[in-house]
Amino acid sequence: MAITSEEEWAERAAAFLKHKLRESDVTYAELAKRLKRHGLKETEASITNKLARGTFPATFLLAVLAALELDGVALEEI
Repeated sequence: MAITSEEEWAERAAAFLKHKLRESDVTYAELAKRLKRHGLKETEASITNKLARGTFPATFLLAVLAALELDGVALEEI
């Protein structure tokens, strides 16, 4: 299925990160701690807001992937 709008990309990206967090058993509070080690100043509330909105910079996406220690992500997963 092809993604045809920016809104759909946002929804899919947020859903993907939420799924990976659940799969890794990492809470938003724990993620905030891990992101701090990667140079991001996030709080549990800011993470909640970003994932609820579905809009966040690519730097946040990449830092979350690093914080979860994911080796690779295929576009088919999103």
